[in-house]
Amino acid sequence: MISLKRERDVDLDDDDDDDNEANGRAVEDRRSRHCPYLDTINRSVLDFDFEKLCSISLSHINVYACLICGKYFQGRGLKSHAYTHSVQFTHHVFLNLHTLKNYFLEEENYKGIRRPPGDIMFLLVQRFGELMRKLWNPRNFKAHVSPHEMLQAVVLCSKKNFQITKQGDAVDFMSWFLNALHGALGGNKKKSSIVTKAFQGSMRIFSKKLPPPDLPPEEKEALLVTQEYQEQMSESTFLFLTLDLPTAPLYKDEKEQLIIPQVPLFNILSKFNGSTEKEYKTYKENFLKRFQLTKLPPYLIFCIKRFTKNNFFIEKNPTIVNFPITNVDLREYLTEEAQITEKNTTYNLVANVVHDGKPTEGAYRIHVLHHGTGKWYEMQDLQVIDILPQMITLSEAYIQVRVPMGEEPVRAGVFNLRAMTPCGVA
Repeated sequence: MISLKRERDVDLDDDDDDDNEANGRAVEDRRSRHCPYLDTINRSVLDFDFEKLCSISLSHINVYACLICGKYFQGRGLKSHAYTHSVQFTHHVFLNLHTLKNYFLEEENYKGIRRPPGDIMFLLVQRFGELMRKLWNPRNFKAHVSPHEMLQAVVLCSKKNFQITKQGDAVDFMSWFLNALHGALGGNKKKSSIVTKAFQGSMRIFSKKLPPPDLPPEEKEALLVTQEYQEQMSESTFLFLTLDLPTAPLYKDEKEQLIIPQVPLFNILSKFNGSTEKEYKTYKENFLKRFQLTKLPPYLIFCIKRFTKNNFFIEKNPTIVNFPITNVDLREYLTEEAQITEKNTTYNLVANVVHDGKPTEGAYRIHVLHHGTGKWYEMQDLQVIDILPQMITLSEAYIQVRVPMGEEPVRAGVFNLRAMTPCGVA
């Protein structure tokens, strides 16, 4: 096996140092050019996005990539799979996949976090960090990046609740993913992490217990004056706001076609104005609740509740939400104290996740704003096309990510890569 070393170019002010550096590079270059096996490297078959496992033993220890055929083998030793492959096929150029470093983003911000022995959740943080560094590396080996290792970590850490071969629910995955990253980065209910700093807001919940509906009116009145049935207030945090849609119509119009209703975004946002009450039913008891926001997060996520699940089937609400792309002001949904402390309450849209089709057979699309050009793009699998902002509002929006107006949307769509690592710790 041949190990290749490439020195980074460094600009120095001193002329003597420049000459010495140039001479050193020349010696190094001559040595590299005389290597008889450099011409055997086949760039077209190399892909470093796959999981770093030996193709024979499936071990992840001392794995080397053959730069001629692109396969992974376990190395170090005359009896190793890498050595056998080298002798059998005369492939002599290998790359150690564990010692190769990528210095584009600061990994030191999170790699020192200690986890209990046997805890695999930190693997999710590492794989997410690697994926973000590949996405934003200006010297990428290839023009595309595969999230294969990241997906493998999701399958493992979620205990196969989310799988590569089966489409899951976007809101369920987002909720699990944000909470998993928060816990893996050492966060809990009392200790914050970069996830909660970016996405967490707070609200007040006013809850009032309702008497059973089958009781006589006299008994209901007697229960309503007791302490148990008085309105209770509690404080709660959120990573995203769930917006409830009105019930879809069951009947067809005069043309025998189903009516697709439309609702303004501010109508479903009225859930958080502090006065709108809604009944919530549990297995044994019913409650009347109203909500009011007390703190807005730096990055606000809306989840439009389109799916209703029961023991038999999943039903989708196709209601179209008419929402503005920019200038969504949430000041009226804050408490009086929060209206004084919150300076910027107006949000602009930067990402919109859409679900098309039936509940169990549909597909997802995403609309993303490119801040540099101000253009919107639609992405579905490997297909990327530009789209007019007016067309975004006609889609069946499922998840929306918004940023405060006047602030630069961050380059990754979620995190500021200049100040923090993509997955985690400032």
